[in-house]
Amino acid sequence: MTTFGDLFTDRQLVALNSFSSLVHEARIQIERDAIASGLSATDSSLRDTGKGAKAYAEAVSVYLAFAIDRTANTLCSISRWTPDREQTVTAFARQAIPMTWDFPEVNPFSGAAGDYLVSVGGVIKGLFGLGSGESGTIIQHDAQTVSYNKNTVISIDPPYYDNIGYADLSDFFFCWLKPCLKEVFPELFDVLATPKSEELVATPYRGNRGKDAAEIFFLDGMSKVIKNMAEQTSSEYPATIYYAFKQSEIKDEGISSTGWATFLQAVIESGYAVVGTWPLRTEMANRMIASGTNALANSVVLVCRKKEVDAGIISRAEFIRTLKRELPPAIAELQAANIAPADMPQSAIGLGMGVFSRYKAVLESGDSPMSVKAALQLINRELDEYLGGIEGEFDPDTRFAITWFEQNGMTQGEYGTANNIATARGISVESVKHAGIVDSAAGKVNLIKRENLDPNWDPVTDTHLTIWECCQHLIRKLETEGQYSAALLLKMIGPEKMDAVKDLAYCLYDICSNKRKDSKEVVNPHLGVQV
Repeated sequence: MTTFGDLFTDRQLVALNSFSSLVHEARIQIERDAIASGLSATDSSLRDTGKGAKAYAEAVSVYLAFAIDRTANTLCSISRWTPDREQTVTAFARQAIPMTWDFPEVNPFSGAAGDYLVSVGGVIKGLFGLGSGESGTIIQHDAQTVSYNKNTVISIDPPYYDNIGYADLSDFFFCWLKPCLKEVFPELFDVLATPKSEELVATPYRGNRGKDAAEIFFLDGMSKVIKNMAEQTSSEYPATIYYAFKQSEIKDEGISSTGWATFLQAVIESGYAVVGTWPLRTEMANRMIASGTNALANSVVLVCRKKEVDAGIISRAEFIRTLKRELPPAIAELQAANIAPADMPQSAIGLGMGVFSRYKAVLESGDSPMSVKAALQLINRELDEYLGGIEGEFDPDTRFAITWFEQNGMTQGEYGTANNIATARGISVESVKHAGIVDSAAGKVNLIKRENLDPNWDPVTDTHLTIWECCQHLIRKLETEGQYSAALLLKMIGPEKMDAVKDLAYCLYDICSNKRKDSKEVVNPHLGVQV
């Protein structure tokens, strides 16, 4: 397949090309009918904000062209058949052009999916769903340089790093819109394909950038976008940014997710203060990408306001004291608002980042500015202490495991929920998996049971050592080989982690006894005392 035409059979191409040519005839007839009904016969076009018969006919032809695109999405050789509904499913079940081994070909006059009139009906439903009201204006512009009107309310859904090649995929639809609408919008359709070089995504193959250059291109461009927003945002209204960053990087030791912290850093450095982070369920559970894959189940909305010009500088100790003072009542309000437990960590980020970003800087002990990643770790530690009474300096992977166990025990749960919990702790599900704490596959996540732990585990050679692992392996040794073997393993773990393992043992037993009623499943009740 070398052209988009290869995605259609000859018969499908005849049908789609015929429908496309009829859009022009329909536009001419609509204009005549509009004039006959008394609408102004002005020659002002739609692109010139005209309101006469010509502009009206062009507007209707735009909707007819949308229906051509909807039809092409089903009337193609990469569509699929669903036996349960006995109908054709569109080619774009995910944000990619798929490979299909066979396909259904529907009669375009059958009254089913793939029929042009059915597609027209879908467009009509969309228009009625929008409702009526004040007229609006849509402008295509580079977000890095666009000028906003005074008191503009900004809400954006930016590209998600390298997850989706929007411009590449849009050509599938562009090649059908072009023959339908090139006379209506000649300036938009005077190119062979959609522009791609300036698209703000981290695609290494574009312009032969390579992986590192693609990442720099994306982060620099996104920083410019957010800075441009912050400089022009009205102080009266918050700006909202939808985001669902999912990225894993292989480091020298382990795997960590840097996208979330990096993006927050860009937001704060641009002059914004983050005053809230709210999870919204924006994805359908039955979408194809959610079936058997580790897909995100929600989007995160960052609520931002301009930072005060007289923002001061505080120390790390003052930041922690402010968190301890302000977080508990704020979290209580979230609980009163029935925020789901899985969404509480994500929502609490906004509360803590509101404290962090209200200042010009938070200084570490060496007078260096605290990073967003470090701030996230402190925020989540305060959240954990409030929600679970957790003591000790647990690592992020262990805090993830505690929260996951409290909600799911040793049973499987949804990847989207796990990603929420991990992201809020500045890590990724892949990091927890790399640590040997969870299994993650087919869109499900579960804690690894003790009987499935590696019997040859060695804390001395483990490059991604966690308190959770130490605790679980100690329990396994204690229950299978006795106190002496457990003592030898504890000596290998080392005295610096001894108190943390003890704290975790008590913490887990408290969770099991008071909430899960299955304490023996996860922790030997004597381990804390013996440690």
